[in-house]
Formats: sequence, structure tokens, C-alpha cells
Amino acid sequence: MSENPFFSRSTLPYELPPFAEVRVAHYAPALDRGMAEQLAEIAAITGGDQPPGFENTVVALERSGALLHRVESVFHNQVAADTSPELDALNAEYSPKLAAHRDAIQLDSALFARIDALYAGRDQLGLDPESLRLLERYHTDFVRSGALLGPAEQERLRALNAELARLGAVFQQNLAADTRAAALVLDDPEELAGLSPDAIAAAAANGTARGHDGRYVLSLKLFSNQSELAWLDNRAVRERLLTASLGRGLESNRRLVARIAGLRAERAALLGHRSHAAHVVGGMTAGSTEAVEDLLARLIPPAVANARAEAEALRAELGGGVRLEPWDWAYYAERVRKSRYGIDAAALRPYFELERVLGDGVFFAAGLVYGLRFGERHDLVGYHPDVRVFEVFDADRPLGLYLLDVHARAGKRGGAWMAQLVDQCDLLGQRPVVVNNLNVAKPPAGEPTLLTFDEVRTLFHEFGHALHGLLSEVRYPAFSGTKVPRDVVEYPSQVNEMWMVWPQVLANYARHHRTGEPLPVDRLDRLAAAGRFGEGFRTVEYLAAAVLDWKWHTLGAQDDPGDTEAFEAAALEGAGIAVPEIPPRYRSTYFAHVFAHDVNEYSAGYYSYIWSEVLDADTVEWFRENGRTVRESGELFRRGLLAKGGGADMMESFRAVCGREPRIEPLLARRGLTRGGC
Repeated sequence: MSENPFFSRSTLPYELPPFAEVRVAHYAPALDRGMAEQLAEIAAITGGDQPPGFENTVVALERSGALLHRVESVFHNQVAADTSPELDALNAEYSPKLAAHRDAIQLDSALFARIDALYAGRDQLGLDPESLRLLERYHTDFVRSGALLGPAEQERLRALNAELARLGAVFQQNLAADTRAAALVLDDPEELAGLSPDAIAAAAANGTARGHDGRYVLSLKLFSNQSELAWLDNRAVRERLLTASLGRGLESNRRLVARIAGLRAERAALLGHRSHAAHVVGGMTAGSTEAVEDLLARLIPPAVANARAEAEALRAELGGGVRLEPWDWAYYAERVRKSRYGIDAAALRPYFELERVLGDGVFFAAGLVYGLRFGERHDLVGYHPDVRVFEVFDADRPLGLYLLDVHARAGKRGGAWMAQLVDQCDLLGQRPVVVNNLNVAKPPAGEPTLLTFDEVRTLFHEFGHALHGLLSEVRYPAFSGTKVPRDVVEYPSQVNEMWMVWPQVLANYARHHRTGEPLPVDRLDRLAAAGRFGEGFRTVEYLAAAVLDWKWHTLGAQDDPGDTEAFEAAALEGAGIAVPEIPPRYRSTYFAHVFAHDVNEYSAGYYSYIWSEVLDADTVEWFRENGRTVRESGELFRRGLLAKGGGADMMESFRAVCGREPRIEPLLARRGLTRGGC
């Protein structure tokens, strides 16, 4: 297949993958050749007569695998964003093969011997800080991946890694199928009463797209509490929607969850750790399981107290004689916000039209803070017709490409995410190409896409990840953009959420899509107050999911979790976070962050959102109080933190930029946890 588009570097601007040429048939040959080429490159490193040096070992290792990286980045993104049965089958086939390939490198004794020798004499090598950090990173990663194990233990490790990769792919396929099958199909538009006209039209269009002409389909998002629960007047429909959401994977994934957790625990024990969590956290900024557990224990009691106070307000709104159920919470919370604060979230959607939010909000803020500007490239195409491509400029200097894929569709996994298709790195002369994926319902043709306030927040959040990739200025691909410890990867994205309500930014994009009328200024304060009312719910929902992840992964190799649902109930009750009216943001059987992947995801790391938010909340205070202009502060944050990627310790970068240790008080105030009430 000499015409395979992956076999050579792309000639498109910024080495954008040539999506118009890519076919499913190209992936397997490119993956096979990519793995073979990298193994040959590793053999060249270890087979020469020259003694180990930084250039001929560590830098050569960084240069290796170019073809494999090209095809993997595109393949994994397409499996997530635009999959098919053919792609799912390939993913199931190649996940264990790729795991075995990683093991072949990280368990190569000759390669590790060279790295180990360099590490032992690192103080005499005269390396610059980023190069020294790269050597130390490789040594740590090889040790953590089993390089010091004996042959028999390494063989068992290989088997565990292959099986975990296979099970993760099966989990994702099961979840995707269950999520499609569980979509709520309705016959009568009256059942959708409470939704906005454009949301009803989108449900009708979704029905047609899914083969249900004349019917209405509400597709499920990845998380538990579906956004439509806040608006649907019909209580029975709300119950059906939430029940469908909570039931995903109960048949297909319940045994997989326990199996995956057990194999991870066995692997951790093989590597010398008492649990998978202990192994994972050892490589994070948290440093220890005790540090994570201390943070969770500090947050749970006031969060639960806050949620219980909110529940009392909801019961008063609900009226006597009717029990508050999980499918009632979002619906009556909106009514409390409307009665207490005069905020009708549905009435805000006309002020959040996608094109305006993107251009006059997200892109405008990036210009205000970092000096960036954006121009759409209609001559460049993505992997799906919905994907848009933007060129990013730093003042007048071309910087990279930003791809945006907003709308939900049948072949797209739930949730929202960012991926790096091309890593910025000076070593290979690459500039960044990044993509954001969201799952916003697609309106009928010709109609505008109106966002909820939460969807606006999600777009700003994911764009924060994109900025981390776009503003990277590192030499080595291992440190590019978001390649930082998992428990701080959410920090820059959460900081970027602040700009959605920054007065100058909000006034620029929050305008009625028909009349151009700006969002009334007084609504911002009321919106903030209304948002604080829901912090009890949001914090409990999140912490419950973090606890489930943590409890699964603090199991020892000999521990039997028993039935998955019983394990969940006991875990939440034991942590003091069991609030019957608030289901976890993700239950175990559809917790894709944790169980659908075995590497570079959130297993034993879902706590990272709140861990990162400590840094985020304090950084927001720094932006407000440091006495500099927004542009001056943005430049400091960019150069001192975002540009460094993983090439510097994130905590050291925080201290260098903000001039202090991070404080937890801004987070507690933001989350309404200082007084334990709403």
C-alpha cells in the first residue's frame, strides 16, 4: 500500500493529517509498519558499539516511532469521534497489540541499561533543565513500567497489560452500544413539554437521523444526570430518561469493571504497590494516597451538608406529600433559581448562540488574554463534515491549527474532550494541531445552535486544554502541551472557564441571536448567585464519582469486590457521600474515564478535577488581584506555565507565576463549602 497516507509526513499546513485520503483500510498496515519501524529504531539504539549518550539514547528514543504516532493519534481520535463497527473491531484487535508494543520497549533490558547508566551519571552530563527532566522522566517511567522485574514477572506483566487493553476496548464498545440503545424514543411531542422549541426540533431531527421518522429521540450524554431533566415537565418522562441513563452497562459491563479493577490490583502488586491507586498516585503531584484521601475527607462533609440544605429548598418547591426523587432534582432546582434569583436558564439560551460564543467569546478571550487571533480555513478538511478547521496566529506569526467538532452523532462517544493530533516540539520541527470534541444536539438545517450555560462552560473548558497544546513551547515531544501529570492536566482548562463570565468577554458574546440585545448586566450577578445554589449538588455528584474510582482502585490484589452494585452502595455509604437523590456523575458501568482505557486516562485519578481546582481557584484570584492588566497577567501565565507543558514541574511553575503556595480557601468559597449551606 504505497499510497497509504500515513507512510510519510503530511504535506498539508502544520502537518494536518490528510483526512480526505484516510480510509479504514489504511489503519492496520500503518499501525503494523509503525510498530515494526519503532522496534527497528530501538534495536539501532541498543545494538551499536557506542557507549550510551544522551543524544544516541534519550534523544534517539524521542525521535523514534514517528509513523506510529501519526497513525495512532488519528486512529484513536476517530474511534472516539466517528467510529463504526469496522473501527471498533480494529480497536479491539489492536489495543492489546499496542500494549504489547509499549511493553516491548519499556521492558527492553538493553535499552533500560543505557538509560540507567545515563541516569546514574546525570549530574556529569551538563544537561539543560528540560533535557535533565527528560532523562529523569524516562528512567522513572521505565522503572514504574517494570524494567526492574525479573523475567517471569515481566512475562506476567505483559499478559496483564494486554488483557487490560483488550478489556478496556470491550468496555468502550459495550458502553457505546448501550448508550445508543438506551436513547429515549418518544411518540408524542407533548411528552417533551418544557423543552424549548429548538430543542424539540433537534429531538425530531435526531429521530429522523436514527431511523425513527415522526418520533422524537433524546440521545444520552455520557454523564448520569441528563441535561433535559431540568426542563421536562412530565415527571414520568424524566424518570424514564434518568433510569435509562443509570442503567447503562449494568448487564454488559458489571463483570468487566470488577475484572479490570482486579487485574490492575494484581499489576500494582507485581510492581511493588499495595494498590493500583498507590501505584498511580506515586507518579502524580499528589504523591501519596493519604494526600488524596485527606482532600476528599475534607470536602465531603460540607458538600453533603450543602446538598441537604439544597434538598430542603427543593422539597418546599415540590410541595407536601410528594417525595423528592433523583429525576426531580434538576427540574425543581431550576424553579428555585427562577423564584429566588429571577433566573430562567431556558430563557438564557437565545443569548448563547454557538457562532457568537465561539468567535466573540472563546476566541475573543484568547486574544484578550494571550494575544491570539483565529481564521477559519475552509480549504482544509477534518475527519467528518461537521469538523471545522481554524488557523491560529500569535499576533501575526502562524502558530498552529485548531479543529472543532461540536455536534453529537451516532458514532461519537459521549462527553467532551481535547486531543493532540500533532504535538508541538522543536526537536521534530512540529507545530501543534489540536481538536476539541463536544456533544451538543444538532439543530435542524438552517437553525442556529443555541447553547445552555453549562455547554458554554464546557466549550471554554475544553478550549483551555486546546490552549495548553497550542501555546506549548518545548523541545521534546514527551513534554508537549497537555503531557503533564494527570492530576494537574485539568488545571489550565479550569482556569480558562473564568473568561466565560469575565465582564468584558461576556458583554462581547452574550447577545440575543435574533435581536442582538445584550444579556442584561444585572443577570450576571443573579446568575452567579443561582449557580452557587447548585454547588452542593454538583460537588456531591462529582465527589461520589471520585470516590467510586478511588474505592475500586484501592482494592488489594486479594480483595474480592463482590457484586458491582453492592460495592458501589457500600463505597458511597462508607465515604459518607451517599445522598439518595444525587446519583454519582458516573456509575462504574459507564465510567469511561476510568474503565474504557488502561493508559493515560483517569483510573485512580478522577480526583484530579478537584485537585486541579485548588490551583485553578487560586489562580483566578491571582488574575483578579495582582495589579496587572489582563494581557500582562496572561503573558506571565502563558510563558511561565502553559508554554512549559510537562517540561517543568507544574507546582514549581505555579509558585513562580503566582508567587505563593496554592491555597484551598478560594476553592472552598467557590464551592460554597465554607459554611456547609446554600
